[in-house]
Amino acid sequence: MRFLHALARQATVLLLLLGAVALARAGDVTGAGSTFVYPLMSKWAATYYARTGQQVNYHPTGSGNGIRQIRSASVTFGATDMPLKPEELRAAGLLQFPIVVGGVVPVLNLDGVGPGQLRMTGTLLTDIYQGKIVNWNDPTIAAANPGIVFPDQKIVVVHRSDSSGTTFNWTDYLTKVSPQWGASVGAGTTVKWPVGVGANGNEGVATYIRNVKGSIGYVELTYALQRKLSYAAVRNRDGVFVQPSRETFSAAVTSAEWNPKADFYQVVTNASGPQAWPITGVVFVLISRTPGNAAETRDAFAFFRWALSEGQADAAAEHYVALPDSLVRSVESYWQEAFR
Repeated sequence: MRFLHALARQATVLLLLLGAVALARAGDVTGAGSTFVYPLMSKWAATYYARTGQQVNYHPTGSGNGIRQIRSASVTFGATDMPLKPEELRAAGLLQFPIVVGGVVPVLNLDGVGPGQLRMTGTLLTDIYQGKIVNWNDPTIAAANPGIVFPDQKIVVVHRSDSSGTTFNWTDYLTKVSPQWGASVGAGTTVKWPVGVGANGNEGVATYIRNVKGSIGYVELTYALQRKLSYAAVRNRDGVFVQPSRETFSAAVTSAEWNPKADFYQVVTNASGPQAWPITGVVFVLISRTPGNAAETRDAFAFFRWALSEGQADAAAEHYVALPDSLVRSVESYWQEAFR
């Protein structure tokens, strides 16, 4: 009998402990989506937890999956590099606002070619990704890169295998510079690739490029810098070869018109301006207009309010571009309008 009483007491303690864990987890903010923003989101979450004790759990599952998860209400927020149009948001009962700007860069593994040395045009990139250019010593690549001796080596084309906002910005750019690409492949978080091998997430593409000689792919700049990958300069809409950087990303968004009445819908690839990086992307957050858990949603907004103010130093350190003050104020007004 004493054994049974002791067992009952242990079971009661265990249930109380499990209940405490469940309550603690109930207050956590959960997010999923963009791998493009993951280096910054993870840093934001760590800094925010150290300062407030609030846990923000973010899962870099790809923009397409982030959209699906917020639509199914399985997370507090989704993050996507492909904005949803206002009519899509209304149909899904979602809000959308930007949080940071970054850039997609072509990365490569080619002996003797360092970061920023290779020059690419939109035509070259589309021809490579359509399988029209198959070797690194192709005359059209050599013509754009006098002074570089290219090997007789097959180009290994790498693309994302998951539903990806990085892919959306990459293919949206290719669509804008190549009518043929637009007609045959188009833009989207997933497309029917003419050639190449797939890798999961920005991390997967970066790992493949690092390990395979002769490969070319596309990732967010932070992944290229952290893994010491070579990347290409790209000729922009004004005909200037520019390097990927916070400055050239910022130049690409200076002319953007951010309209809160259109839920900030904006795609900034192939922007005009002599210093503009042509494959610049914006990360957007999606949150339900009628959240099932109001407390978690309030905590999420508190996190993003902090991120758009005190968290901007982290954005700069991770090679992203903070939103201008005027846009931050517009986003905050948008929140107030949505939940008043």
